[in-house]
Amino acid sequence: MREIQFRSAVVSDLPTLLEFEQKIIKVERPFDVTLKPDPISYYDLKEMILSDQAEVFVATAGDQIVGSAYAKIKEALPYLNHENYAYLGFMYVVPEYRGQGINGKIIDEISIWVKSKNLTELRLNVYDQNHTAIRAYEKAGFEKHITTMRIDIGKNE
Repeated sequence: MREIQFRSAVVSDLPTLLEFEQKIIKVERPFDVTLKPDPISYYDLKEMILSDQAEVFVATAGDQIVGSAYAKIKEALPYLNHENYAYLGFMYVVPEYRGQGINGKIIDEISIWVKSKNLTELRLNVYDQNHTAIRAYEKAGFEKHITTMRIDIGKNE
């Protein structure tokens, strides 16, 4: 395997990143009955690449993009002890490159960016049934913090 490098994404990376997004959606679709039918998109990746309030990172092996993630600055709720935080999303690693610590290294790169923005909080959402992702995030140091629950009261029986 080639040495893995990490860098900020550029607009010319969009075709690959849009493919990654669809692969994420395909994996997550079974966990969320509220998703609209395909085609859907989670992110405005071009906007994030161009924004100073977000950073999209990629992992590369040679000229191939093999992983991705983004951090985006969000406003915290007024009762929290921080005004803003960074939200982490779009974690994806090409299957043949999994198990090499790429997610952890991307999170390290994101953490450097978060600190450069004078933020101290990094948050993410993960589906409760996505045990693989939960284990990966816990391995990277994330802890469960709050659970979002839902009920569908609109269906007639």
